[in-house]
Amino acid sequence: QLQLVESGGGLVQPGGSLRLSCAASGRTFTNDALAWFRQAPGKEREFVAAIGGGDIPYYESVVRGRFTISRDSAKNTVYLQMTWLREEDTAVYYCAARDGTSIWYVPTKYDYWGQGTQVTVSS
Repeated sequence: QLQLVESGGGLVQPGGSLRLSCAASGRTFTNDALAWFRQAPGKEREFVAAIGGGDIPYYESVVRGRFTISRDSAKNTVYLQMTWLREEDTAVYYCAARDGTSIWYVPTKYDYWGQGTQVTVSS
């Protein structure tokens, strides 16, 4: 059975960095689309970043230049390196995967989800 397991969340001060990991088991995602979404309290789940066929990355505008998504196919793992974190980045971050290489920016297009990892940016 497919599982996505996130790790790496925590508490960090503004301006700090964190690296999130999402390990997949049960099948491989060599070229399929993998994404990160986040959900803050009282808000809808929103797109953060994704990587699809050819490992081309896509970013939501407010994180572009601060976050980097990457994939290690040998480990069946996707990463989200987050730098220059802001208080407004505070949220539960979810890893998602879909069958296919195309990137979508809406959560309903993703077939598989992790349980989420909390990221809190606060001084």
